[in-house]
Amino acid sequence: MRSENGPDGQSGHGKSTRTAPEPARSLIEKVRRAQIIEAAIEVIAVRGFAKASMAQIAEQAGVSKGVISYHFAGKNELIERTVEQVYEGIGTFVASRLPEQADTAAWLSVYIGSLAEYMADHPTQLGALGEIFTHFRTEDGGLRYGIASSEPLYAHVEGVFRTGQQRGELRTFDARVMAVTLQAAIDDMFAYWSVHPDHDLSAHARELVDLFWHATRADRPPGS
Repeated sequence: MRSENGPDGQSGHGKSTRTAPEPARSLIEKVRRAQIIEAAIEVIAVRGFAKASMAQIAEQAGVSKGVISYHFAGKNELIERTVEQVYEGIGTFVASRLPEQADTAAWLSVYIGSLAEYMADHPTQLGALGEIFTHFRTEDGGLRYGIASSEPLYAHVEGVFRTGQQRGELRTFDARVMAVTLQAAIDDMFAYWSVHPDHDLSAHARELVDLFWHATRADRPPGS
């Protein structure tokens, strides 16, 4: 539930009747929410999830806690929206680099390579995600972002592998197992890079592309 404060922390009582038009107000609120989320990413990455308080996030964003309460019901919602915004950015970046009608070899190269390229330019986001995925828990104590929450991603990658098999580009294998294994390899790539920032992330990504292409490709190319 939102507080009675407006988007700039002013009380909702006795406000001037001269308000911004709806499209302008919506844009302002969207910008402010993005500003708060960026502050949350910075604070979580630097201080860690457990020590990242709403007060610290508000200070980083240059707003009052009341402003955050207006836009987000609480810390849990702010964290969830933060993860969504980061993933939307990643998805847009990767999709913009995928050619139409890409074969599986091209998809593997662009998918893994684009993820590495994006995170190389956004290490703070990667650090924040690592903290959130490790420490953010549901009311019953389970991890909020675990294997179960990754199901849509597994299903998408599995679909790519199945399409490649149907086109004769890939050999016969369990597409779900390969999808889970690919995502685990990508996660470990980023985990290793986080601990060893001098590690060549681009080279690591290229090795993964080569590894999974050789593991999945058909013995004979289609039409041979």
